[in-house]
Amino acid sequence: MRGWWQELAGLVLPVDCAGCGAVRVLVCADCRDGLSGAGAGPVRPSPCPVGLPGVWARASYDGAVRGLLLAHKERGALPLAGVLGAALAGAVLAAGAEGADGGRGAGEVALVPVPSARRQIRARGHDPARRIALAAAGRLRRAGVPARVAPVLRLRRAVADQAGLGARERRENLTGALAVRRGGARLTYGAEIVLVDDVITTGATLAEAARAVRAAGLATGPGAVLRAAVVAAPADSFRRIERTPRV
Repeated sequence: MRGWWQELAGLVLPVDCAGCGAVRVLVCADCRDGLSGAGAGPVRPSPCPVGLPGVWARASYDGAVRGLLLAHKERGALPLAGVLGAALAGAVLAAGAEGADGGRGAGEVALVPVPSARRQIRARGHDPARRIALAAAGRLRRAGVPARVAPVLRLRRAVADQAGLGARERRENLTGALAVRRGGARLTYGAEIVLVDDVITTGATLAEAARAVRAAGLATGPGAVLRAAVVAAPADSFRRIERTPRV
C-alpha cells in the first residue's frame, strides 16, 4: 500500500522542490534545467569494467540532480518519475544517435531496466529504474519513437548492498548475479536493446546486465544493438567525443 499512498500524497499535498527546496513546486525551473541535457554526453568509468556497452548520461550526478534522484529512489517522491523519465528518454535518443551508423539500430526500442532486489523494492515501495523507464518509454512514444519497457532481467542470487563498495568489490558482488527471464527473447526480438538505470557509478551493474543479455543471445537478433542510458553519472566519468571533420 505504501507505493500508491505515496503517489497520491505527492499529487494532492503541497511539496517542495526535491532538488533545492523551493517551496510549493515539484521541480523548480532551475533544477529542471539541470536535466535539460546541457551536460549530457557519453560516459566511461575508470577503471572501466569488461563488457560495458556504450553509455550515455543526461546530466552530472551532483547538486540538484543528485537530490532529485535520491528523493525519487529513497524517499518515495514518485511524481518525480515524470521529469526523470523525460531526462532518461533524452539519454536514450542520444545513445542511439552516437551509434556507428549515425542513427538508430532498429525502428523499435526495448528499454531493459536494471532490476532491484526484492528487499529493496519492499523497503522503498517501488522499483525506481523500472518506474523511470516506463516514464521514458511514454515520452519516447510521444516523440514518435516506438518504445516499450522489457523487464527481462532478474537477480538469480542474493547480492550485498552496493553502497560503500569500491569498483572491484562491486564487480565481485555482481558477477553472475543477473539472468534473463524465460521469454526474454520474445520481449526484445527485433528491437534495439537499451539497458537503462537511474545512475551509473563504477559501471559494474550495467556491465553485468550486458553480460546476461549477451549470454542469453538477446543482443544478436535483428536490430539488437546493445547500448545503455542513464539519467546521471559522476562528472569525472564523462568523455569527450572526437568528431572527424567533414571535407
